[in-house]
Amino acid sequence: MRRYVAGRLLLMVPTLIGVAILTFVIMRAVPGDIVALKYAGSPVPQSVIDEERHQLGLDKPMWQQFTDWMGEIARFDLGTSLWTGHSVVEEIEIRFPLSLELAIIATLLAIAIAIPLGVLAAVRQDTWTDYAIRIFSIGGLAMPSFWIGLLMVLTTITLFGWAPPFVFTPLTVDPFANLAQMILPALSVGYRYSAVSMRMTRSSVLEVLREDYVRTARAKGVRESLVVARHALRNALLPVITVISLEFAFLIGGLVVTEQVFNLNGVGKLLVDAVAHRDYTLIQALVLLLASVFVLINFVVDMVYVFLDPRIRYS
Repeated sequence: MRRYVAGRLLLMVPTLIGVAILTFVIMRAVPGDIVALKYAGSPVPQSVIDEERHQLGLDKPMWQQFTDWMGEIARFDLGTSLWTGHSVVEEIEIRFPLSLELAIIATLLAIAIAIPLGVLAAVRQDTWTDYAIRIFSIGGLAMPSFWIGLLMVLTTITLFGWAPPFVFTPLTVDPFANLAQMILPALSVGYRYSAVSMRMTRSSVLEVLREDYVRTARAKGVRESLVVARHALRNALLPVITVISLEFAFLIGGLVVTEQVFNLNGVGKLLVDAVAHRDYTLIQALVLLLASVFVLINFVVDMVYVFLDPRIRYS
C-alpha cells in the first residue's frame, strides 16, 4: 500500500510537467502577445515595443523562457502577472477561496439531491416516482447552470422582492451575507450537476440490486431498507464517487458564465481574463493549478475506494 501511494505521488510530477509543456507551447503558438495587444492600433515606435518585450522577457528563445519558468516553479514562485503587474500568487489567493467555497457548497447540495433521489428511483423502478425523478434529472441536464441561476434570480425578485447581493463578502467576515450571495449560484450549479450523479446512482443501484448476494440477503429476511443501505448502496457508490469527484474538480475553474451572472470574481473568470490579455505567466499558473487539483482529487478518490470496497487492495 505504501509503495503504491508513493508511486502515485511520484507519477503526479511527470503528469504536471507534461501539462506545463503543453500549455507553454500552445500559448506561444497563438499569434500575438500582451505587448502587441497593448499597443494594437497605436502609433508607437517599434523600439518601445521591443524594449517592453525585453523587460518582460518575451524576446528570449522559447526554451529559455520555459527553463526560467520551471526554475521559478521549483522555487515555489509562480512569477508576476504580465497583465496586472502583481504576484500571481496574490491574484490566485484573492479568487481561489471564492471558487473553492462555491464548488464545495454546490457539491454538497448535488450529493444531497442526487444520492437519495437516485436510490429512490432505483428502488421504485418504473413507477410514477421513478418517472418524476427521471424528468427532474433530465431538466437539470437540459438547462445550463447559468440559465437556472437567471431563473432563480428573476423568481426571487418577482415573488419576494429580494435579489442576492452582488458584492462578495468573505465567509470569515460575515457568514450570513456570504451565504446570501452564494446560495443561489450553489443551488443552480448543484442542481445542474446533481442530474448526472442522480442518473449514475440510479443505474448503479439497479445493477447491484440484481446481484446474488442481494437476493440472498432478502431470502434471509433482512429488511429492505437494510438491504439497500448496507448491501446495495455501498457497492453502488464507486462510480458515483468518481463522477462527483470529477465534477468537483471542474467546478473550481469551470464556472465562468455562472460567475459572470452572479458577479463572482473567481478562478474561472480570472483565467478567461488572462487569456484575453495574453498573460502567459498567469495562464500557465492557473492551468497548472487546475491540473494539480484534478490529479490530487483522482488520487484521493483511489484511496477512498479501498475503504468503500474491501475487495480493492493496492499492492
